[in-house]
Order: sequence, then structure tokens, then C-alpha cells
Amino acid sequence: MACLNTLKQEIRVLESAFPKTNEIFQVVAASVDELTCRFISKTGKKYDIHANITETYPHSPPVWFAETEDTNVTNAIEQLSNTTGRDNHHEEYEDSEMEEEEEDMDEDIHLEMEDTPSANARQKDEGIDPGNLATLDRLRANQRQDYLRGSISGSVQATDRLMKELRDIYRSDSFKKGVYKVELVNDSLYEWNVKLIIVDSDSPLHNDLILLKEKEGIDHILFNFLFKETYPFEPPFVRVVQPVISGGYVLVGGAICMELLTKQGWSSAYTIEAVIMQIAATLVKGKARIQFGANKVGKVSMGQYSLARAQQSFKSLVQIHEKNGWFTPPKEDG
Repeated sequence: MACLNTLKQEIRVLESAFPKTNEIFQVVAASVDELTCRFISKTGKKYDIHANITETYPHSPPVWFAETEDTNVTNAIEQLSNTTGRDNHHEEYEDSEMEEEEEDMDEDIHLEMEDTPSANARQKDEGIDPGNLATLDRLRANQRQDYLRGSISGSVQATDRLMKELRDIYRSDSFKKGVYKVELVNDSLYEWNVKLIIVDSDSPLHNDLILLKEKEGIDHILFNFLFKETYPFEPPFVRVVQPVISGGYVLVGGAICMELLTKQGWSSAYTIEAVIMQIAATLVKGKARIQFGANKVGKVSMGQYSLARAQQSFKSLVQIHEKNGWFTPPKEDG
């Protein structure tokens, strides 16, 4: 991260220039990690805009996102997210030599801060299980090594947002209560396996999960989440891996029929936990049932559920809905 004192000074300048009493633009909350601003239109409508300040700031821009799909706001956010170099932050110095010296100092402090987590970071990690905390520490160490080698995978915006999402999940009540579990595939932030363990106890799917555990020793529905470097501005690709499910808006190959998971229906404000819980609700609403006979190895090997088939069926689904629109099923359908 940039020199902490410089970053704090920049925040103070912003808070001074745009106080909460400003009639057009306000800095609502600010820390060295996150920033929340509010734009007030001529009609009095308020738009909240958030930014996660990246660990490589100011070399990389903050991760900006908003809770609105207003094109004026989203276009502005897209421009903010694509800034480079000096456009990323407020300039305090005009002398080029002083700027270069500060950059070197920032890099040294960045590495020191990676080795010694800040009090703010430690506070965010409170309430996280030691095993999950070790995962976060390992991911941070891996990112540090990638940074030193100059071989950062994905994008800074996506990586920082996914780290925040994972940390928030580890702290969430639903996760701690065992509603679902999350595992990173090969320690990659860009591929998650999510195990949905608890669904609505009044649903047939709940009873199917109990039977699945008795018959096959499996107590969950396994989903695979794939994230692109454009996340959070594009949704993850989500599919069911096992067991085979009928109904519940699950398509051939395991893809899921949900507008939320398309570019048109996605919002960068959605959290991954919210997506997981929405998928669980959609399965129940669509009267999903586990197909026990289809879960045998011989049938799975036929490719009923595979990434390629899931991607193809989802692509076809999106094309159909782009042409005909989305609809809400009637209540009698669940």
C-alpha cells in the first residue's frame, strides 16, 4: 500500500473538500482500506459509491462499485477503475525527483506492511476461525511473492475484491453455522468450490439431502464458481458439479437459470454470500430434486454435468432471454 501518512493525508483532503454537508458530493466514510462517497442529483436522489483501496495503490486504482445500475454512475465508475499512474491519486509533490523517492519509500513500506498486518487488518480478521485465518495469511503471502516477481495473476481489482469477499464470508453467521462451506481450488482466488449444506427444512430438497447422506455419504450440493479478472463488474460463472438435480432452474450440464448470474442482471454491489443464498432459494423455489439414479459413476462419465456443457447451455439460455426477456414464474410454480 502507499505510504500510510500520504494516504491519510489524501483522505483528509477529500473529507475537507467534500464534507457530509456538501449538497452535491459527500465523503460518507473513509479509512485506509475503504471509501464510501455519496452523489446527490439535482432531483435529490442519492447514489452511494464505494471503493476498496488496493494494496498496490497508488500504482493501481481503487476498486470502485456502486449500488445502482444508472448508466451515468456506472460509466463514471468504469472510468475511475481504468485510471493509471498519477491519475490514481491526489498529487502532493511537483518535483519529479521527490516523487520517485516517495515511490521507492512506498514500495518498502508496502512490503513491511505485508509482513506486519496493520491494526485495521487485524480488526477485520477478528472472529475468523484460525484455520481460515491461516488461509487468508497464505493468500496474502502468495500475493506478496507474485508482486515481487511481477507475475500477478488476474487483476488487482478482482483480487482485492475477492479477498474482501472471502474474509467477509469467514466472518459471516451463515458460514459459521454451516449453511455452506467454501474451498479454493488450488489456492486460487479465481476458482471456488462451494458446498451448500443446509436448505429450507420444509422443502423436498432438504429431505433429499438427508437421503443423499444416508445412501452415498454426501451431505451437500457442490457448486463451482469461476471468476474472471473483470470481477466484480461481471458475474462469476456458477454451475452444479454434483449431485445431478432436476428442476430448481438447473440446466443441462449444471448451469443455473438466474438473471442475476448474467451481465444484464448482475450488479457489482452483490456479495458472493448473497449469490450463494439466492441460489439456495432459487433451488427451493424451483422445486429442485436430487436424481439419485443419475449420480452413479457410469452415468456421470457420460458428461451430463461438465464445464463445457454447462457453459454451452448457459450461453444458449442468455441468447434466448436477451431475445425474449426474463419473466417471474407464477406462484403456483413455486
